[in-house]
Amino acid sequence: MRNILKPGSFAGRWATLLSIALLSGCANMYVDNGTREISTDQYAKPEPLRPVQALFEFQTKGVLNARATDLLKVKVLDQVKSSGLFSDVSEEPVTGGALLSITLNNVPVTDDAFSKGFVTGLTFGLAGSQVTDGYVCTARYVGDTSGQAIEKKARHAIHTTVGNAAAPANATKAVDTEDAVYTMTRQVVSNVLNDLSHDNNFK
Repeated sequence: MRNILKPGSFAGRWATLLSIALLSGCANMYVDNGTREISTDQYAKPEPLRPVQALFEFQTKGVLNARATDLLKVKVLDQVKSSGLFSDVSEEPVTGGALLSITLNNVPVTDDAFSKGFVTGLTFGLAGSQVTDGYVCTARYVGDTSGQAIEKKARHAIHTTVGNAAAPANATKAVDTEDAVYTMTRQVVSNVLNDLSHDNNFK
């Protein structure tokens, strides 16, 4: 749980509560089952493959979270590279001008307009000693310098229980915090990549 729990890494409503709980060893984290990982075998591979410049940013309530970005960027870019959707993946501009930007935004999950549209099974807000953090993943792809973009979104969540709280329904217990965040990220990114690959304008 190294960098991910340092102050400022994931600003959230429950940061203080979670820190105390983790120190006492009584917190458990669960990855919501509403968003499942999609195998690269299910992606629609374009022909021919083209190179792409890929960028990643983690946000907290829409604001850049540099530490979390640094923590997750390598894993996300490796996932893009292994997707089979591109001939080459670089953080620098590529021939043809194709650009893929992926943003993962950590948002408060409450029963308001901002949270509507989350997958069935998420627990909204703070219920007793269970807290849920929501994540909105956005992939934006521009295939050339024309500027016409394809945008895909997927949502996910991580539940945290403290003390004797019952395990949340429709969720899988994580080994630790890093396992929860890495699993959530891999699953939600696989969904936006899959949706992108099946878009008729993706080429």
